[in-house]
Amino acid sequence: MSDAGLDDMGNVGADGDVDDMAGNRVEGGSARAVLDYIARSLAGEPDAVVVETEESSRGVRFRIHVAPGDMGRMIGRRGRVAQAIRTLVRVAGSREGVDTNVDFVDD
Repeated sequence: MSDAGLDDMGNVGADGDVDDMAGNRVEGGSARAVLDYIARSLAGEPDAVVVETEESSRGVRFRIHVAPGDMGRMIGRRGRVAQAIRTLVRVAGSREGVDTNVDFVDD
């Protein structure tokens, strides 16, 4: 798994968990790593992908920002790609016992 793009949050460790800059395990880390990997794979401009993470008592909310030309790729026809991304991230989060939500932000 690539640690590219995780510079604002941390790096993917050998065990697949995401650690913050202090070396602490991040809630929903593998879900974030899955989201980052999928988004960068789909994007025409992978360096423009930014994933913001917000933790709350109800779970983890991810806000994904992409280049304006890549937003259509992330959403897909009738939102099918976006729904598939949300499903995969939800599954990755549930393996850690974390509820996740993915929002696609149009800048």
